[in-house]
This record gives sequence, structure tokens and C-alpha cells, in this order.
Amino acid sequence: MPRTLLPQKSSRDAARSPEGFESFYKDVRARLLLQTYALTGDLHAAQRAVRDAMVVAWHHWRKVSRLDLPEDYVRPLAWTRAQRRSTARWWARQKDIDAESRATLDALGKLSTTQRKVLLLAHLTALPIDAMAREAGVTRANGERELQTATAQFSVHREVSSTGVRSAVEALAPALDSVRWPRPSIVMRAGSARRRAHTAVGVAGAVAALLVTGSLVTDASGARPALASKGILEGSSPSSPQPKETAPPAPDPLTPEALLGVQQVSAAIPGTWSEGTTSTNTAGDGLVFTCQGGRYADMHGIGALVRTFTGTARTDTAKTDTAKTDTAKTDTAKTDTAKPGTAEPGPLTAGQSAEASADADAAEHTYQTMLSWYAGCTSPRVQLLSTHRVTGVGDEAMLLVLRSWADPVTTQVVGVARTGGLTTTVVNTLTGLTDPAKDPDLAPSAGLLAKAVTGLCTLPDAGTCTAEPEVKDSPVVPVGRHPSLLMEADLPPVPTIDEPWVGTAPTKAKQNSAATRCDNTDFNGPDFTKAFTRTFVIPAATQLPPEFGLSETVGALPPRQAQQFVDDLRGKLAKCPDEDLGTNVEKLVEEESGPKDLSVWRLTVEVSQNRSVRFLMAVIRSGNAVGQLSFVPSDDVSIGPDAFVTLTRRAQERLGQLATPSS
Repeated sequence: MPRTLLPQKSSRDAARSPEGFESFYKDVRARLLLQTYALTGDLHAAQRAVRDAMVVAWHHWRKVSRLDLPEDYVRPLAWTRAQRRSTARWWARQKDIDAESRATLDALGKLSTTQRKVLLLAHLTALPIDAMAREAGVTRANGERELQTATAQFSVHREVSSTGVRSAVEALAPALDSVRWPRPSIVMRAGSARRRAHTAVGVAGAVAALLVTGSLVTDASGARPALASKGILEGSSPSSPQPKETAPPAPDPLTPEALLGVQQVSAAIPGTWSEGTTSTNTAGDGLVFTCQGGRYADMHGIGALVRTFTGTARTDTAKTDTAKTDTAKTDTAKTDTAKPGTAEPGPLTAGQSAEASADADAAEHTYQTMLSWYAGCTSPRVQLLSTHRVTGVGDEAMLLVLRSWADPVTTQVVGVARTGGLTTTVVNTLTGLTDPAKDPDLAPSAGLLAKAVTGLCTLPDAGTCTAEPEVKDSPVVPVGRHPSLLMEADLPPVPTIDEPWVGTAPTKAKQNSAATRCDNTDFNGPDFTKAFTRTFVIPAATQLPPEFGLSETVGALPPRQAQQFVDDLRGKLAKCPDEDLGTNVEKLVEEESGPKDLSVWRLTVEVSQNRSVRFLMAVIRSGNAVGQLSFVPSDDVSIGPDAFVTLTRRAQERLGQLATPSS
């Protein structure tokens, strides 16, 4: 049977029934799969996108079935979902794709997204040029120009004539025959479940509205009219014209002109800068910045743009930074022997991403997602140094300072801000700063974030704009299912070790891995709640002994018992050298400040006549939440006591998430 690759008008008589949807589903799914596959080159993403778009179509089938071409409703849904899920050059990694199909996908991949859209709409649909341009998001004139360019470029790259474009793209179809589709009944069940979920929300709102407005509407005699006797329900029938159920998607408000430019970056961060690429971030894996957790923070957003910059630091700036670095002495890294005035200008990178959400509530969720990417960074050997709140910039804004300890060591300042329905991330990366106790000057980064928000404030979906940015220290951002526990990004680097820390999954604290033989502290008592423990090791560093690592256990107690817990543990450590002659205890730090306590000790324990084990241990309290940390080094590898004390303070910050507000 010959293939039908152009859409046909559906029969309205049977289209509204389940049988009509089943016929529609079987008729269009192959065409839509071919289009989305040609658009993205990712078969898995294309199939899922078509399936999900058909689920949405059944959800709205009563309305969609009345359209002259229901396929025109489903196709944009499938294309948008496929683009958001696709992996760049997916076909390049598949060995079972024939040479002709690979050549076609390669040629399509060399076109811009807009060019691919207009090319496929022109050759695989029956849309007129006006509708084609509108669906591609361009004017008619631009659509015609993009189609001419796309046809010419595809013909050159694919080595076919302009009249052979359609045949070349349609030749991808046989490779899709192996795709297994869910039965129509499964798709309809999923769509019905989606409709019920949406209806439940709508009914709740309608009932609330009727309860309010119904109490206010009466006739002249004081009687409340019934909806069934008058008004919109009178004479209604399934065949009566109905208003559209959903509004069309909001237009993408983002424009390249609203993003930062080279002059703004140069003014904030001295150096020689050049602009890189500006895109909608649909190419590659979408991970533009270190610690970025996904292509988009809002997977249901209405627009996204990314712009990158590269630069070189000025020679005098590089010399100054090197001079500071040369004199810095830290426990975690040794500085090079370079002398002030001999440094070459260092490389710089910067970039901005911006996302437009459907409304301010969705943008708030987008903002929190972006923050969590960087506050809970999962990139290997990246440490979160500090967190800062920025006032006077948009509706809300934060700065985070991260350091990658890979060679070369780089410091990344990440600014995240929201204004109305728009959210932006501004990143600038510096080299040459290696002192973990010192943040870079944050004023330039705060100023650059403020300029980014000012640019977005030229758009209609913006909210609060920029006044005078002010940077203030802030507690770490809570992330993950157990925000009261340390994470990999909190841990300092280990000198001479190039492999990353890896944390075990948090588990209930049936045993306390952080306990020492001086205290034998138990977090499993009846008064403890929310007690969890985890351990951090460096499994790839095979030269380290198996005991090398860090353990933490936390839990909550009634307020008085929490204070007593700390006092008891301090007392046990004070008595330990007298009660255990093979143990030496040295107090390093003791802090008491209102609802917070922190103590750190260095212990040396004789395990045999010829061997002793040295380790660091700490107890912390924040309100009614308590915790214990212990770090076991090797004979010649350690993070050092200063880094451990800093880590203990970070653990105390995170412990506050477990404390009850009244404590």
C-alpha cells in the first residue's frame, strides 16, 4: 500500500467518537513521527513526543475533532516536545542507520532550527505559506526567505536537486517501520486520566465561584434563578458551537536584544571580550555551564535564549591576581612558584541564559530549579564556596561562588535572578584564584546580573527591575531530599588526589558512623526523630586506605535534650584521655552562640604498639537539631584541620534545615 505522507481532511461525522480518534491516531502517527524525526534526528524523543501529543489530543478531542485538520493542532505539540527532549546528533551514535538516511539527517542537522521547520512544513505538510510561517514563528517574508535558504543549503549538503528534497526526506520513513506504537485504547486512557486531573481542578474553581456569585445573584422577587432553566445551558447540545477550550500558547517574549552584550560584560569584568553564540539551546546536550542540571529549568516554558562570551584578562589584572595567589598559603593547595609580574593574561568565560515561563508562579519554580542546580552542584571536584543574596535586582536574586579544583583551577560566580515571568542565569569564570577562604570581588558579578535584569525589563513579561544591587551573605540554599546533610559540593579538595568525592545515599541512623570510641554516640534512641547518616569516600583513589573518608550523622531532639546531647559529648571527650590511656584529645575549636553550638577535636588513638590513627571529630547543634562529623585521613593525605573546621560550619548551616522554628 502506498504511503500517504501529506495530511488528509478528516470526516466530521465519525471524528468525534472514540472510533474517529482511533482512525485519526493510526492515520497521522507515522507522518508526525517522520516529521519530528527529521526535525530532531532523535527517534526515541520523536516517538515519545508524538505519543504524548496524541494523549493531549484525546484530552481535547471534543474540540480538536471539529477542526478541518486536527493534525495541525497535534503537530506543533509533537514538534515542541521532541525538540525539548532530543539529544544532539543522536543519529551519529546509531550504527544501524543506513548511509542514505545518515546523509539526509546530516544535511538537515546543518540547517538552523527555523530553516528545518519551514523546510519540513513546506515538503511534508499541505500548509499554505502564511500558516507555515506562523507555525515556524516568523513573518511571511522571513518564512519565504528561510525556505529558499533551507532548500538551497539542503540540496548542496545532500547533493540532490531542489525538486528532490521531499523524496530525500520521505526516504527516512522506511526506517521508522520498526517503531512499536501503544494501542489506541492506551493513549485514550492516558488522555482521559489527564482530562480528569484537569477537570478536578476546574470543578473546584467553578464550585468556589458558584458559591460566591450564586449568593449574590437573585431576581426581583429575591429568588435565585436555576442554571438549568435560563441562560447558557438552555437548548445546548453536543453539536452546538462551543468556545475554544484552551487559549493558544503565549508568544515567546525573549529577544536577543534583551540579553547582555560585549560592552556590558567588558565594563563589568575588565578584559578583552568577544561574543560567542546566541541560540535557543536546542543543540547538543544543552549543558552550557558547569553545574547546569538540564537543558531548561522550565520544561514547559514559552521561550529560552543562551549567549556566551570568551575573553582574556588584562595583563595588569592577571599580575595582581597572581601576586595575591603567590602569597596565599592554604591547607588544601600549594601555589605555583610564579612571581608577581610574570603572569600571562588568563582566559575568561561568561554567559547568560534566560527563560520565559507561562506566568510568575511558573517562573518562581524555574528560579528555584536554577538555584538548586548550582547550590547542589554534581559536577566532579566542584566546591560550593559561598552563597549571597542580592537585593535591588529583580523580584529575587542570588549569587553563588563555586570552584572547580580540576587543572586549571577556576572560580565560577553564578548569578540567578527573576523578574516577573522571566528568569536568568549569568555566569562568569575566572582563573588564578586558589584560596578557598577568599571569595573573588562580587561587585562586578552583581553589577552584571543587575544589567541582565535591566535588559529583561524591556520585555512585556518582566516584573521588578533593578535599583542599586547590594550583596549580603546568605545561608546555603537547601537542596535534595535531605537538605540537613552535607553533599559532595560542600567538601574541600584533598591535596595530591585528583579524583572526586562520592557520597553514599542517606540512610536512617541505626548506626552512627561518625562516633568515636571516646563517645560511642547513638542517634537511634527513642527521643531522636529524622536521624540520618551518610559517608563520603573517594573510591577512584585506590592509593588511599579503606578507612579514609568523612562520616556525618544528624537528628532532632527536644530542645533541652539537644543542648544536653552536646554537653554530654563534650564531657566525654574531656574525660577520654584519662579513661582511655591510648587516646589523646586536642580541642581545636569551641563556639557557643545562642541556639548554636560547635566543637572540633583532633584525636590520636593507639590501635597497636606500632600504629596510631589520627582523625578529626566535631559536634554541632542548631536549635533542637544535632549532628556529629568525623574525618579519618591517611598517614600522608588529609584535608587539614582548617578545612575541616570550615566544613563543620557548613554542616551547621545545613543542619538548620532540620531544626524546628521555635527552637
